[in-house]
Amino acid sequence: MNRQLSASLLVIALLLRAPIAAQAPTRAAKGWTPPRTADGAPDLQGVWNTSTLTPLERPAEFAGKPFLTEAEVAAYEQRMAVQNNRDRRDSSPQADVGGAYNDFWFERGSRVVPSKRTSLITDPADGRIPPLTPEAQKKAAERAEYRRLHEADGPEDLGLPVRCLLWPTAGPPMLPGGYNNNYQILQGPGYVMIIVEMIHDARIIPTDGRPHLPRHVRQWMGDSRGRWEGTTLVVETTNFTDKTAFRGSGDNLRLIERFTRSGPDEILYQFTVEDPASFTRPWSAELPMRRIDEPLYEYACHEGNYGMEGILSGARTDEAKASASR
Repeated sequence: MNRQLSASLLVIALLLRAPIAAQAPTRAAKGWTPPRTADGAPDLQGVWNTSTLTPLERPAEFAGKPFLTEAEVAAYEQRMAVQNNRDRRDSSPQADVGGAYNDFWFERGSRVVPSKRTSLITDPADGRIPPLTPEAQKKAAERAEYRRLHEADGPEDLGLPVRCLLWPTAGPPMLPGGYNNNYQILQGPGYVMIIVEMIHDARIIPTDGRPHLPRHVRQWMGDSRGRWEGTTLVVETTNFTDKTAFRGSGDNLRLIERFTRSGPDEILYQFTVEDPASFTRPWSAELPMRRIDEPLYEYACHEGNYGMEGILSGARTDEAKASASR
């Protein structure tokens, strides 16, 4: 069942006991400056989309090339439109069934980022995630081996997205995925809330200077604290669990996000990953968040979803067949 999340507006208004300022103007005037909320903070409110064809890491075909030309952009976007089309029927029946969804459900976007970068990663210069440390490589290998041996022993062994607990697009950091790349930002005095369309997570970020939670308190999306630097919202998130393991990170990950209104219909979203125990150096990325005049819809994913039931029952059937053959 799809329904608008308009009730969230009422919830946050009651929670913060303050009126929510009007949305920013949709047209830029000459000498445009970022709008402010009723309490004077920079206004980031609205519904924003992050869909893009630009990958997080620079593809090998663009090695040493940080930006594309206009001709290369056109060729790349055309090729991706064909390559990503889930309605193609030029493969095997098994691959067709394995695709699960047809193209109706996907929302990858049709364009690269306006800067024409070949990767969302801006640092290091090669556009690639830095290598993992030896300790992080060991942990990654142990996780992979455990999944190989126990992938469907029980629901707790399945991935977080399969269990409808957390999707990578929820972040932080908030990276685009195949669909549901929409976020609603709401503000009130001392708080910013980001509602994620995928699995309907809500991240409430205090901006009143309070300290982080104690180190022993760990959360799926970490513990976020925000502050204003001019017109930019800077969010520091710590206290992650080691179960999320963002790109191989550990529970000591420190993530810095920056949200800057770069135009009436755009937020420049930047983040830096700091985890010396997991990565050989910090790394950063950026992408635009584009305003859309559409509501969020409920993504009715829940822990008892039919997909998980099918995976587990299929695994038990395979085990029974293997046992009978012996």
